[in-house]
Amino acid sequence: MGETAFYQDLGDGRYASSPATAGPWSERTQHAGPPSALLGMAFERFGGRTDLRVARITVEIPKPVPVGDIRVDVRALRSGGRTDLLEGELLSDGEPVMLARAWRLAPSPDDTPEVRQDPAPPGIPGPQPDHGMSGAHVDGYLSAIEWRFLDGGSFDTSGPGGAWARQRIPLVDGEHDTPLTRVLTLADASWAMGFEVDYRRQFVINTDVTVALHRRPVGEWFCMRTATNVSPGGSGLAVGELSDENGDCGRIVQSLFIGGR
Repeated sequence: MGETAFYQDLGDGRYASSPATAGPWSERTQHAGPPSALLGMAFERFGGRTDLRVARITVEIPKPVPVGDIRVDVRALRSGGRTDLLEGELLSDGEPVMLARAWRLAPSPDDTPEVRQDPAPPGIPGPQPDHGMSGAHVDGYLSAIEWRFLDGGSFDTSGPGGAWARQRIPLVDGEHDTPLTRVLTLADASWAMGFEVDYRRQFVINTDVTVALHRRPVGEWFCMRTATNVSPGGSGLAVGELSDENGDCGRIVQSLFIGGR
């Protein structure tokens, strides 16, 4: 892969998308991870406040995001001393193609007890060959991320699964990634860790992604361990446990539309 970043900053909230943003279904449309991270970066920077952290972000994906020039806009719905509710949208040719809301919260007091500590995730496996996906476009997003699956898994392994992953290239050329943007770059791939519906036989796609964090994530490597529930006549629900090298830090939830091919 010759790309140096997912995006080039064009100024005034505008970004040029590189081919590295292309998702597995088409080289012309982006994987939702990188544009979600652009919105997350804008939420983190909004108003210049450093006393609040993004605790929850929900991204709605009403239509595919084209690989091309895009713009990010963010505004405050509510801004207070200890909490902010922010809203953002990502536009292509002036049309919204991704919507998001985020809560920024002040940190809890230092004497707050640790109510629950989940077991540490498995360690990061050693280097693995590049992972493909049946029938997928692999020269974009899939190749821009280093995937290390647990228990010999892969994208084509059926059932609950998990992997550690990290970016091979930065989100924006010349910019420093944050742990939050790294999480969001990966989070939309969570349901692919736990394929329990055969995407080769049925049309399966997520309509949204929610990342809820009970603390600030740290580092570059993140582990997603995901399982999917599906009901006939209903829809799918993928829930992923999110960890960094210090342990559990949050959850990833995605609604899945399932239809016939």
